[in-house]
Amino acid sequence: MSESGDGMRPTPRPTQDALFDDFGTPFGDVGYRGVTACKAAGITYRQLDYWARTGLVEPSIRGAAGSGSQRLYGFRDILVLKVVKRLLDTGVSLHQIRLAIEHLRERGVEDLAQVTLLSDGASVFECTSPTEMFDLLQGGQGVFGIALGKVWQEVEGSLAHLPGESPDEATPAEHPGDELRARRAARVG
Repeated sequence: MSESGDGMRPTPRPTQDALFDDFGTPFGDVGYRGVTACKAAGITYRQLDYWARTGLVEPSIRGAAGSGSQRLYGFRDILVLKVVKRLLDTGVSLHQIRLAIEHLRERGVEDLAQVTLLSDGASVFECTSPTEMFDLLQGGQGVFGIALGKVWQEVEGSLAHLPGESPDEATPAEHPGDELRARRAARVG
């Protein structure tokens, strides 16, 4: 997945679920508010908001519908958030990350648990076998690897201890750490 020089063109985006269809979702239709998604993925709320507004990682359960509405992210969304964060940590540009995520969505990988993303800090490469990894490493350049199966387990472990909610809840329950909701309640009451 190397960078093409043609820049970014608006294209219809496939649904985010297509990236991780091969995994069963351990948390069903549970949604996670932005604050919870940030904690599980290890990102800031500013990053989350920017990535949602630019279409990199949009919430699949419920998008923002105006002032005061809450986005709800699904398990798979948070998995993508964590992969994006890991790639950013290696020094990969956001443009390259977009290309990598789009490539994986288009490819429709059968078993993502067997995929490792390798980055040299400039580009992202998909490796599905030890031979591919060896060929890439043989060039002598240092790389950083992200095993998607391991990221899946980390997100699953994080979310097991964080609050989620049903997307059908008319009045979302109170969540620890929801400072904005507490301030609004204090102002009204």
